Amino acid sequence: MQFKYQDITEKIIRAFYNVYNTLDYGFLEKVYGNVLMLELKLMNLECEKLKQIRVFYKSHNVGEYFANIIVENKVIIEIKAAEGIIEEHGNQLLNYLKATEIEVGLLLNFGKKPQFKKTNFRKRI
Repeated sequence: MQFKYQDITEKIIRAFYNVYNTLDYGFLEKVYGNVLMLELKLMNLECEKLKQIRVFYKSHNVGEYFANIIVENKVIIEIKAAEGIIEEHGNQLLNYLKATEIEVGLLLNFGKKPQFKKTNFRKRI
């Protein structure tokens, strides 16, 4: 499957492995997020950390999420420090994409083994 913004996602994945290879596993998600932000900025990518995503239902604000990192306003990154990626992690990222105009998401897991998952989502017209 071809992903939108492949150039950006490749840089993000490279940054993910740079961070993982330096820190290894065992830190909190917040630590990985802070270091990943530094790494992405060193790659000259525009990033926002803990950006609020509002969820609307029939034009009513019914809740909010906070995306770990949004890169170039084109890719949402969800960071985990878990034993492994599970379905709920992917669902969380998918919901972030549904609530925004962003179509590409990356789930990055800093567990015992580094794992990542790409997600594409297109809103139905």
